[in-house]
Amino acid sequence: MHEESLFADPAFWVSVAFVIFFVALGPKIWGALAGMLDKRTETVKAELAEAARLRQEAEAMLADAARQRTAALAEAKALLDGAKAEAQRLSRAAALETEAAAKRREKMAMDRIQAAEKSAVDSVRFAAADIAAQAAEQSIREGFGADADGQLIDRAIGGLASALAPRRAA
Repeated sequence: MHEESLFADPAFWVSVAFVIFFVALGPKIWGALAGMLDKRTETVKAELAEAARLRQEAEAMLADAARQRTAALAEAKALLDGAKAEAQRLSRAAALETEAAAKRREKMAMDRIQAAEKSAVDSVRFAAADIAAQAAEQSIREGFGADADGQLIDRAIGGLASALAPRRAA
């Protein structure tokens, strides 16, 4: 009877159906599950490869940006150094030009002073000559008369021959 009760038990038939189901359909289910897992594995591998490629690109971009930054800093430093050198050169040139302009102005002032001095000296000479001429004229008027004028003219005419004669070397 024990055998009859085993075949009459529904749990037994469910277990037998489960085993038959897995024996008949197991390979297909396993193949489908393995295919889905393989497909998912390939998708994950592709995503990992894409992520690695993107990371390499990002690292390359970062290295390129660092090189560009370094180059830009070097260029900026060179420009700054050049600007400083140009500013110093312009400063020296301006100082030299200012000094030259000051020397030109000083020379012009000295020339003006010399011209003013010469003009003053000439004015004093002209004034002295004018005063001397006036004094001589007054002295001649007072000291000479008609007789003295005649004698002075006669002496000048007498000395004219000797003044015009050729001179001999002594």
